Amino acid sequence: MHDVIVIGGGHNGLVCAAYLARAGLDVLVLERRGILGGAAVTEEFHPGFRNSTASYTVSLLNPKIIRDLDLARHGLAVVERPVSNYLPVPGGRGLTLGGGPDATLKAVAAVSPKDAERLPAFHRMLEAVADELRALLFVTPPAPGRGLSDYFSALAVGRRLRNLDPAARRDVLELFTRSAGDMLDHWFESDIVRAAFGFDAVVGNYASPYEPGSGYVLLHHAFGEVNGKRGAWGHAIGGMGAISDAIAADARAHGAILRTNAPVHRVLVSNEAARGVVLEDGSEMRARSVVSAINPKLLFLKLIGREHLPGDVVERMTRYRCGSATLRMNVALSELPALPGLGPGQHPEHGSGIILGPSLGYMDEAWRDARTMGWSRQPVIEMLIPSTLDSSLAPPGSHVASLFCQHFAPELPDDRPWSEARDEVADLVIDHVTTFAPNFRDAIVGRMVLTPEDLETRLGLVGGDIFHGALGLDQLFSARPILGHGDYRGPLTGLYLSGAGTHPGGGVTGVPGHNTAAAVLRDLPVLTRLRRRLSRA
Repeated sequence: MHDVIVIGGGHNGLVCAAYLARAGLDVLVLERRGILGGAAVTEEFHPGFRNSTASYTVSLLNPKIIRDLDLARHGLAVVERPVSNYLPVPGGRGLTLGGGPDATLKAVAAVSPKDAERLPAFHRMLEAVADELRALLFVTPPAPGRGLSDYFSALAVGRRLRNLDPAARRDVLELFTRSAGDMLDHWFESDIVRAAFGFDAVVGNYASPYEPGSGYVLLHHAFGEVNGKRGAWGHAIGGMGAISDAIAADARAHGAILRTNAPVHRVLVSNEAARGVVLEDGSEMRARSVVSAINPKLLFLKLIGREHLPGDVVERMTRYRCGSATLRMNVALSELPALPGLGPGQHPEHGSGIILGPSLGYMDEAWRDARTMGWSRQPVIEMLIPSTLDSSLAPPGSHVASLFCQHFAPELPDDRPWSEARDEVADLVIDHVTTFAPNFRDAIVGRMVLTPEDLETRLGLVGGDIFHGALGLDQLFSARPILGHGDYRGPLTGLYLSGAGTHPGGGVTGVPGHNTAAAVLRDLPVLTRLRRRLSRA
């Protein structure tokens, strides 16, 4: 009998296990695949070429978790991008953001002096709202019906928002409810400047930048920091798997058992309580508590029999919105892509997020294509070349590129399977990148293509959703994944929810894992915890 079984060895499941093991509990993690990390893994995809398979960049990993789990001691090293983003323009010089405030202002001023004047105020507004939401990251959302704990949690949140001045409250309201496009059209006049910020509103979000609520998705990507520098983006040496490996090392160091190739078939339920799990090979594992770190839709509709759940919960979860409309490619290259406007050789921009999407109108059209035809004919793409920062990923003189592509519908028209369209869309993506980097196609020596269907079957991302559920107002905070269970406690006694499908949502943050562990420990009697600690001493 274990104290806790964690379903899913993604980074949040591992974080949860590490904190629980540090508290002295007997913890077992069960991972379906043969490798830990979920979407945050590094794998060889072509002989001699390794890359982050799905998640591909670092910013949102919370510094508290890095400190608490001593991830640096376990081998994690993160380097900052030399510049944040580069938006190339075919045949001309693009826009470079990052490299310091002065450099960014100078680059924007070259495009639009008026936008350069507005930029500091925009950053102050965005950072002020992001600060308020950072303060809520480790808050357990109120769950109506929980009694005094619900009341005090709601009071704490309300008090914080009440202390904002009227202008800041209005900024919060706008970012949560308005479209990113409307806001950016107000702030800036240049298409390429608007696009530079608008990309964060559509990445992993199957929506036009002009869809209400997309402002929050932009804000969600503003929470991060790298090595103490807010708003920075970075790369984990060794790829995203280095993050999962470091967390796993800490969990093991404190006694957690981590099993791979251990797919869970169903949750054991008795007397309206979770009692353990049954694996696909028929073996049973018993535990006092069960934590699910997988997509909540998989948990509720696949691993728990519907007869064990309230009918309304089942009905709501069938309507839980998943589907990022993303396609992920890893590409092995014999040479660096030649970016327009930069001249020969390697430039700081090669180590940035290279965004192929020159305007909000372009991004809107990409979404419309996917809605009507299944995928964008001119997709929005972020290309990273992490081998410019990390030579361990490719042979000398060669490189790897990550391509994160929007929009590719989770389901194609006429029920066409994605397996039939995979090569067609991969060639389209490569052709599109080659319009910006003329040597790109000829430099390719290998590729890995993950369609939305591949992301679901391989990594458990329902609908290919990188966030384990859309980041809409109906699926945030107390309503993530469903109102009444936003406090990480499921509808069965001893069942806990974790992962990106809980507050504060998607990205490689580790925060859901931390918060779920805190909920488990709060519910566990103090004497039981003390007894566990003494038995480990």
